Amino acid sequence: MSFGSHFHPVGSTFRPMKHILRGLACETRVKTEIDASIRALLTRQFTQVPQHFYPDSHNAMNSSTMGSLITTKLRENALELRRLAGKLPNPKSSLGGVKDNMMREIHRILTIMLGPPPSPNREITWEFYDKEDNFESVSTTPLEFAGELSSKHTKEANKGVDVHELFSLVNDPRNNYGELLSVSRLGNVVGMRGVRYVNVDMKTIKDACIQMLEDELPIFFGSDVGKCSDSKSGIMDTGLIDYELGFNIRLGLTKAHRLMTSESAMTHAMVLTAVHVDDGKPVRWRVQNSWGETPGTKGWFVMTDEWMDEFVYQAVVDPQYVSKDVREVLNEEPIM
Repeated sequence: MSFGSHFHPVGSTFRPMKHILRGLACETRVKTEIDASIRALLTRQFTQVPQHFYPDSHNAMNSSTMGSLITTKLRENALELRRLAGKLPNPKSSLGGVKDNMMREIHRILTIMLGPPPSPNREITWEFYDKEDNFESVSTTPLEFAGELSSKHTKEANKGVDVHELFSLVNDPRNNYGELLSVSRLGNVVGMRGVRYVNVDMKTIKDACIQMLEDELPIFFGSDVGKCSDSKSGIMDTGLIDYELGFNIRLGLTKAHRLMTSESAMTHAMVLTAVHVDDGKPVRWRVQNSWGETPGTKGWFVMTDEWMDEFVYQAVVDPQYVSKDVREVLNEEPIM
């Protein structure tokens, strides 16, 4: 499959209606990028709309100030809750109202900075041209629109893929492959199961991604985008700068070592849209980023296969593109 192939990313025009703050108990500051597993839970629990009806605001595209403000407020709230918990005879039952008021303030900040989301039950009319340039008009509510993601028509259009069945493959060499992993307190969607990741080697991830791209299905993936990359040129390559030659040193950290020492982490999500395969092996991958048209080639990046080995940690795939053994791992108890 060449880089000239044209793909239509399945999820690129949708955004969740419910604002979520990820990983507050595990991180030192608010993460404003939603993990793929939590995104999947959101599509079940809440509503979605075409991006036209809830476009990205300035603060959505420049979210560092928002994240910093919310982090500061949440830390203040945490200290106040601890203070009150030490004074009240039955804090668990007494602090509910205090927490509600605190979350109203957080919700207010999000709504002011991102804009109020459309009403889930108010009808919207979406007019657009499909990939064959045919005019289409759809009248629906956000709740009904989200429900259509698993409809027969939508699955047929997406080669049989049900977006609600997508799951995350991860490559974490600190842990055994073939195990189900999770993160304590990361699954913060009330009433839904926690996030789950099937830990596999990179070949399993690549094979699934190549098969999906052959069926013209894009892949949501997570990586450490800042390592060995140049956003201006849109190149992600482990050989971009040869520090060993320049400084006469050896840099020997493995992927596991980088994770163990916090030298690397999954920091950003993008979309795989094509792969260059030579003699049955992937050479480079075409990546659609979300930073506008200035970086890279009008927003498109190129990732070498070596960079993928070292700095890609997650890919969201459909179960039909992995083996039965990998699918059955989802039935196991996750390791935290």
